[in-house]
Amino acid sequence: MATLLYRIGRFSYRSRRLVGAVWLALIALAGVAAATLSSPTSDSFAIPGTESQEAFDLLQDRFPGSSPDGAAARVVFAAPDGDAVTDPAHQQAIADAVAAIEAGPQVAEIVDPFAAGLVSEDGRVALTEVTYAVDFLSLEPETRETLEDAAETARESGLRVELAGTAVEPEPELGSELLGIAVAALVLVITFGSLVAAGMPLLTGIVGVGVGVALVTAATAFVDLSTITPILATMLGLAVGIDYALFIASRYRHELATGAPGDEAAGRAIGTAGTAVVFAGLTVVIALAGLTVVGIPMLTEMGLAAAVTVAIAVVIALTLLPALFGFAGRRMLSSLPGLRSRAAVDPEDDDAPRLSRRWAGLVTRHPVVALTASVAGLAVLALPMLDVRFGLPDEGTYPADTTQRQAYDLTVEGFGPGFNGPLLVVVDGGSVEAAAAEVAEGLQGLDGVALVTPPELDQADRTAVVTVVPESGPSGPQTEQLVEAIRSELAGANAPAGAAVLVTGTTALFIDFSERMSQALLPYLLVVVGLSFVLLMLAFRSLVVPLKATLGFLLTMAATFGAMVAAFQWGWLTGVGVDEVGMINSMLPIVVVGIVFGLAMDYEVFLVTRMREAYAHGEPAVSAVTTGFGHGARVVTAAAIIMMSVFGGFILNEAADVRQIGFALAVAIAVDAFVVRMTIVPAVLALVGDRAWWLPRWLDRLLPNVDIEGTRLTGAQQDRDRRRVAVTGS
Repeated sequence: MATLLYRIGRFSYRSRRLVGAVWLALIALAGVAAATLSSPTSDSFAIPGTESQEAFDLLQDRFPGSSPDGAAARVVFAAPDGDAVTDPAHQQAIADAVAAIEAGPQVAEIVDPFAAGLVSEDGRVALTEVTYAVDFLSLEPETRETLEDAAETARESGLRVELAGTAVEPEPELGSELLGIAVAALVLVITFGSLVAAGMPLLTGIVGVGVGVALVTAATAFVDLSTITPILATMLGLAVGIDYALFIASRYRHELATGAPGDEAAGRAIGTAGTAVVFAGLTVVIALAGLTVVGIPMLTEMGLAAAVTVAIAVVIALTLLPALFGFAGRRMLSSLPGLRSRAAVDPEDDDAPRLSRRWAGLVTRHPVVALTASVAGLAVLALPMLDVRFGLPDEGTYPADTTQRQAYDLTVEGFGPGFNGPLLVVVDGGSVEAAAAEVAEGLQGLDGVALVTPPELDQADRTAVVTVVPESGPSGPQTEQLVEAIRSELAGANAPAGAAVLVTGTTALFIDFSERMSQALLPYLLVVVGLSFVLLMLAFRSLVVPLKATLGFLLTMAATFGAMVAAFQWGWLTGVGVDEVGMINSMLPIVVVGIVFGLAMDYEVFLVTRMREAYAHGEPAVSAVTTGFGHGARVVTAAAIIMMSVFGGFILNEAADVRQIGFALAVAIAVDAFVVRMTIVPAVLALVGDRAWWLPRWLDRLLPNVDIEGTRLTGAQQDRDRRRVAVTGS
């Protein structure tokens, strides 16, 4: 592979105008496709194969307008202390607000609180439910303005009015999180000491994200994609795009500094560092594509979209980047006046006395101490994970100053916590009216039930819906137990003769989603880790290296989720702007595991490749660890800081799930790069010595030799040099 990539690098350098023109054409085509084919994103929350999804589909067919994807709003009115919402003035203000909302666009149905009895027993709180004919992404600005104006008018009358529901949710979007690019630019300038060299990874990273996100946007014309899909693609594409270009650019400058001509330096950089980029990119793509095993469309589309963006970043690093090297020429070695130094000219010079080599020497001299201290530290950081609570956060976990949280709290105050997450029990078939009455009676006898409404039949008298209000909130364990009790005691074999009883509603859907996530985690880990283990074994001709990489990754994940619990459940970072949520999004384990595993293997590949290269060229095992670390640590450090900056910027996003993903990825990269890969890896390799590169002979014969360290490439170069000396005599 190294030889093939060497040729690609040289060709791209020499034919830079052709390669540049091709990429300009591809960028233009992707932009045109995005502009002409893009359709609105969809936040359809479907979980095929679950009871709650089956019941939702049935409701959508029998009760039009009850789709879980439809926008909804809850308007909560609270009278001042000593007053009641039934006072004539307050009642009139509420009636006016309801009428104003009903007269607005896109409204499918609105419930009058006084006609429906949605007034608290003490008369202080009333609420109305609004259902819209479209999903919240299709709500027109005028619709949202009508809702806000009606609430503001009611507030002017003296009422306290708070809003909740999907209709008042902000649409996730890119913005302040991209400030991480500024940090990335600063790190690149410090690493290379050159504006030209620093600009290369930034330019190719942005191009890769632009093309990838444009293709994802164009794909919305053919498939439904969620709002968070392009955000995740941007997050990953930008991080890996900059990092992959950073590794290759660093190797290219190293080759230039040794006196190689530009095309030869580009070929060598792509043949060596480019090989590592290919394997690193493959691990990320495998991890992301592996999300398809979960069987949830939203995760599948997120994984595949991000995988495509990462693959584009790899191709750009292998083709467009060497073409840009050709345009820049030897200006890649230029340095800023204040940063002019040997390290600035060649950041991979292993003879330069710097911290990385001293650190590697310290770790390899005391590997047991380094390994014990690292594992113990990560174990302490992982301890909060024992208290982890997974679920899908509801409006009760929003920051206290938001209108959604205040609407939630007022609803609890007036009607109880279960009113924020009612369950829908669907009775279908048989003598439906009698069956529904029997089910409603049975529901009233279950523990944890606060209220059961009379059954509502569809127009054809085929299906009935019974609304159940639990005593506990939607994310409470008692509500989950109630769902299980309904399904075990009133459904299945215990259902009325000829009828099917199904439990659904947003709360039940979230419960089923969390269960599906927990069931899918182990198979997903086996698929991703198994494939990546084989890939690393193929790359390094070793059993120890992939085993160590996998165990190190497990330590990273334990520490990451420990930090997540401390931040989002315990609220330890509330003072620095990380809001307490009370639980970890149940989608995060699989998403973060997939992303972090791929990225962790990036650092494993880049660091260990240089160690393996030094060992393959004749250095003793422990010395090769120090040499390889000296070559790669400076660049890996810069890459990790860049990724942490990009991911950390997403903590500023308004959407709680995006904030949690950004925080988890930033912490995981910090732990994995600086503790696992830069401390545990050299310590383990120093302990095992030559056995680190051992592979059974029968297995070595079976596996193809991909030459990730570029031994064949180096040998071919030496042969060419000898022939040139023989011909020229010098």
